[in-house]
Amino acid sequence: MDYKIATFDARRDVPVSRTARAPVREMRSRLTGVTGEGLPFRHELLSLFVRNQLSIALAMPVIAVIVAASTVLWAPWASGAFWLSTTFISQGIMLTLCRVYERADPVEINVAEWNGKLAAAEFLHAVNWASLLFLFWDKGGTVAHVYITAMLIVVISIRMAIASNCLAVVYAGTVPLTAAITFKCAMQGEPLYSAMAIIAIAAQIYFLRLARSLNNTARDMLEFRAQKDTLIAELAQAKANSDEARRRAEDANVAKSRFLATMSHELRTPLNAILGFSEIMKEEILGPHTVPVYKEYAADIHKSGEHLLNLIGEILDLSRVEAGRYEMNEDAVTVQHIGEECKDMLDLRAQERGVHVVEDFEQDLPILYGDERAVRQIWLNLLSNAIKFTPRGGTITLSVARGRNGGLMMSVTDNGPGIPQEEIPVVLSAFGQGSLKRQKAEEGAGLGLPIVQGLAKLHGGTLTLTSEVGVGTRATVEFPPERILKETGQFALEPQGAAA
Repeated sequence: MDYKIATFDARRDVPVSRTARAPVREMRSRLTGVTGEGLPFRHELLSLFVRNQLSIALAMPVIAVIVAASTVLWAPWASGAFWLSTTFISQGIMLTLCRVYERADPVEINVAEWNGKLAAAEFLHAVNWASLLFLFWDKGGTVAHVYITAMLIVVISIRMAIASNCLAVVYAGTVPLTAAITFKCAMQGEPLYSAMAIIAIAAQIYFLRLARSLNNTARDMLEFRAQKDTLIAELAQAKANSDEARRRAEDANVAKSRFLATMSHELRTPLNAILGFSEIMKEEILGPHTVPVYKEYAADIHKSGEHLLNLIGEILDLSRVEAGRYEMNEDAVTVQHIGEECKDMLDLRAQERGVHVVEDFEQDLPILYGDERAVRQIWLNLLSNAIKFTPRGGTITLSVARGRNGGLMMSVTDNGPGIPQEEIPVVLSAFGQGSLKRQKAEEGAGLGLPIVQGLAKLHGGTLTLTSEVGVGTRATVEFPPERILKETGQFALEPQGAAA
């Protein structure tokens, strides 16, 4: 059976280097015994036995004192004292070995060797207890025989419970006692003693089966603990890797946003000059062109420059939002009035494309506490997108209504070709473009909706895009109820969530 070895140093809370993994794996293999020397976790199981033995270091001597004192009732006290002294010696040997094992370096421990030492000490201890039958059996009667047999079965059960984590020690500590009881009872040849022998053998078989069960349980527990430790180490390693990757991604995102913002500023200066001179040439302010086609070229330059200026503005806005540098100037905002202004601004463009724009505003709408410039940009981006993709003769509806949770909801709905469901996440991502936009080669870089999404998040709101192919698309920005203002006086306004 092979087990994964954790490669994470919990003391330093950093990943272990590759050069350090081999020693860690080798040490773990030695501790668990998975290098081909028997079953795994032999070291841990032996350590459990040692701890159990040391935890009840006084229990067996106390029982030995009680038994020795009892033998005075039918045997000379000198025999009891002699047996008690030998019991203390054998117990002392076992405890000394356990102390040495506990203080030893786990990496330097030879599990097989120590298993043999502790089993030998346990066998000596068992032989000393079995000597009760040979020192005091003939000096007592039936009551003494039953008493000694019962005490030895108690000792067998205690040794089994203590040593169940190490089966070799269980056999060494219980089989000699059962064999001595069976031998002595068989020598008596009476039914009572035969029954006592059968009871001793049955108890031995039961205790051995119980020891095996406890040993398997302990082994399973250690295996589960090792797996848990491995999983924890792997999770810690994965978390460290994830944190590092996230930090790098955040640094890269901030660098990207700063680069875009810087480049946008740098590009605007020469672009404004291009727009200015191209407009002079287009309008022939300094006189008519000797070649009429130059006027058309100047108009194309001016139109392309305006498009590039709008694109740079969108990039700058998106970089500010992503970098958290968008400055919010919050005040009381009437969303529907801004929507009307934006409709008037883009009405000429809509007429040129043959699109009809209508308003559907609810009455008595509340006032929003937000950034007017951001709300205006949300309206303009959504309306521009709708005009761009709505076919000639189509209709666009601007709506403002109460939200389901008491907030405010603004939306732009068109009856254009719609967006496939699988493309909605694409068009909501920066520079994402749907298949329809690519087919029609529409202007724009795919930044309008990401900017709207970012501005909505700055207000604690959400952007929802619902669409059905062949039916149309609805873009909805919902502001939370905390952004709604309520009238507390003739002129005073305050957020609803602020009045506690």
